[in-house]
Formats: sequence, structure tokens, C-alpha cells
Amino acid sequence: MLSIDTTESKKHDAFKFIGHLKGCHKGQNVSGVHQLKQYLETFGYLNYNVDKHHNHANHANDDFYDDALESAVKSYQEHYHLKVTGTLDAETVKGMTMPRCGVPDIVNKTHQHHHHHHHNRKLIHAVSHYRFIPGNPRWQKSHLTYSFPTSVSVPGTENVRSICARAFQKWAEVSHFTFQEVAPDADSDITIGFYIRNHGDGAMNAFDGPRGILAHAFQPSNGHFHFDAEENWSENPAGPNQVDLESVAVHEIGHLLGLDHDDTVPDAIMYSRFSYGTTKRDLHDDDIRGIRALYGLNK
Repeated sequence: MLSIDTTESKKHDAFKFIGHLKGCHKGQNVSGVHQLKQYLETFGYLNYNVDKHHNHANHANDDFYDDALESAVKSYQEHYHLKVTGTLDAETVKGMTMPRCGVPDIVNKTHQHHHHHHHNRKLIHAVSHYRFIPGNPRWQKSHLTYSFPTSVSVPGTENVRSICARAFQKWAEVSHFTFQEVAPDADSDITIGFYIRNHGDGAMNAFDGPRGILAHAFQPSNGHFHFDAEENWSENPAGPNQVDLESVAVHEIGHLLGLDHDDTVPDAIMYSRFSYGTTKRDLHDDDIRGIRALYGLNK
């Protein structure tokens, strides 16, 4: 079994640079702004290659706070229901520095708030805010197998198999899905593993070390589910720097099944951000309505 020593890396803080940029606004040239551009590009808010930002392409890798960056910050603030200023105010910085899922908030220039606005969103006495992954990808079968093909020892994850089994069961209880673990070398629908930094999913999906992107999972029927091996994982997080493995697993399985982030409801499992030292393992009503609507189980 390969063992990963993350002692030194845990001193790293992937999103700490954002705190040093508090108060920055358009027109300024501040050290570290290029990292903010990378952050917003990673999560889908900024793309200097699209036509409307083409004239700003020469600023893509510098520290100038240009129009394109201001627009991206405004889009981020709108997404998380913050005051839309285009400036890195205290609330925006607070949100940006929270650990989170690596799945982008915006895909192919499509903002989540435009997904699924009218179809199956309203039930009797309830307004739903769930989102589907663009294109509404779904599994064409209800019995899914999963495996752990890589054997990596990461502190705090010794019971990852039973933890993931519980996480899958949460979704099984409210849907038509059944889940079964199979041997590491079996041909499974879903593969789960721990990885470090750039691990073969492309540069935009690289992990960033502790206190940043915690994990990511891909839409149906890709089936890849990856944890960042450098995070301070725990079964029962007690410390302010520990991440609950099961809470993250339940969230990522939602992506595997076709649900997107639900950033209107902070208590939803599909909310993109997490807090250290806390647990959030139970599906919210919005998560349940979402999975049932996606697979036509409310009819």
C-alpha cells in the first residue's frame, strides 16, 4: 500500500492569498491578483478566451484588476447572493476562502441560476432550488457498482470504504438506485480514490493542496470520484482544520448522479462550500426533490 505523508503540505493554505486581496477593485495593480483570476477561471466565472473578454487577453496572467475580472467577481457575488459590487469586500473574501468542491459553478458560460428554472421546480407547498448538471446527464441503469482501484494510505481515511458505503446509502434511500462495492480490479461504474495536485484530469481539475478544493466528481456516466489526499480528513472532525470525509462523499455522489451545486440553500448537501470541524451528512429536502425530479421519480 502506498502511503502519503502530508505533514508538511498541511501547513499550506490554498486560498489564503485571497485574504491579502481584500478591498481590491477595478483599476488597481496588486500582487496576487493573477491568482484570483486563476481561481475564478477554475470555477467558471472568468474566461479570457471568449469574445467579450478578447481585448483583455493580455491581462490574463498579470496582476491588473481589469473589467473582465470585475465582471467575474460580480458574477461570483450574484451566484452566492452577496451584494454585487465587483470589489473584493469582506463577505466575498470570506466566501472565497472557504474549502469547497472542485466542480465549477458555471459550465460553458452557463450560470447555474439559469438551469432548471421552470421544469419540475415547484411542488405543492414547496419551491425547489436544486440544479441539474447542464444537459441533464443521467445514468441509464439503477444498479451502480463502485470500486477503490488505487491503494493509498491517507491519514484519517482508514475507514473510507464503510464511510462511502454509508454515503451511497443516503442516496439509495431516496431514489431508485442501488450501489455495490466490487473488487479494485473489477470493471466498475464508479471509481473512487485519493490524489495529489495534477493527477491526470487536466490542469483545470488539478488539486491545490490543503484548505482549498476538497474533492471533485464527474457527471453521469463518467464515474470518476477523487478526493484531495493532502486535506486533513477525519471520520469525526473535532479540530478547526479537519474535514469530514462522509460529508464530502455524500456531496460528490450527488454530482456522480447528475445534480449540480445548489448555492441558494446553504443547508443542502449540494451546496458547494464546506466548513472545517463540522458535519453535514443528511440530505436536505431540496437534494431529495432534485434527485427524484432528475430521474422522474415524482411522477
